[in-house]
Amino acid sequence: MHHARFRDPAGSIREGTYDPESDAVAFGGEEYALDDPAIDVLPPADPTKIVCIGRNYADHAAELGNDVPDRPLLFLKPPNALAGHGDTVTVPEGKDRIDWEAELAVVIGEQCKAVDADDAMDVVAGFTCMNDVSNRDDQNREQNWVRGKAFDNAAPLGPVMATPDEVPADASVELRVNGETKQSSDRGHLIFDVPTLIEEITTYLTLEAGDVIATGTPEGVGALSDGDTVEVDIEGVGALEHDVRIP
Repeated sequence: MHHARFRDPAGSIREGTYDPESDAVAFGGEEYALDDPAIDVLPPADPTKIVCIGRNYADHAAELGNDVPDRPLLFLKPPNALAGHGDTVTVPEGKDRIDWEAELAVVIGEQCKAVDADDAMDVVAGFTCMNDVSNRDDQNREQNWVRGKAFDNAAPLGPVMATPDEVPADASVELRVNGETKQSSDRGHLIFDVPTLIEEITTYLTLEAGDVIATGTPEGVGALSDGDTVEVDIEGVGALEHDVRIP
């Protein structure tokens, strides 16, 4: 099953059932096409935090000239970083390099702490797509990555959430810029899988319902340009699309 959050024509935020075949979301006896201008498609989760994983694909670590970490490399993005399907993402001005990073994102379904890996999928509501937009200029100058990763609109998320049964264990993860494929891998190449990540994160942090874990990006990251259209396409979920504005 797939779920979508949207603002209906009256301005109310709704959570409905999404049908991939009709590309429409239903709520309260009404049905809207996802591209209907009368609605606004919202990120499919409303997290208190986004926990991101660095270098979780060996080929991405290699392209950056970094070693593969011996435990999950964690950093945070706050709620201000969220953007939705169809949004225009405005990135910081005056930077030499703002990169795209396609990621499989995990949506947590309940408050949880100290979750064993064997039980981890019990707390997963579903999966969605995320672009971990990254300001390399400042990321390379700081240790906490606030300027590099936590700026406004740095986490486009969506378009919908798919329940775990909809997303294969080797689901493809792809990113296209202006229709050209730039990243192509699959979930099976994760160094640390989803249960391992949940166990590690909840050793230190309480996760709340709606929180998001971004599982890392494969090789093929590159610099965004003003006016680009980005698509993050994950098998079983669908394609998140957004435009880019560089002031």
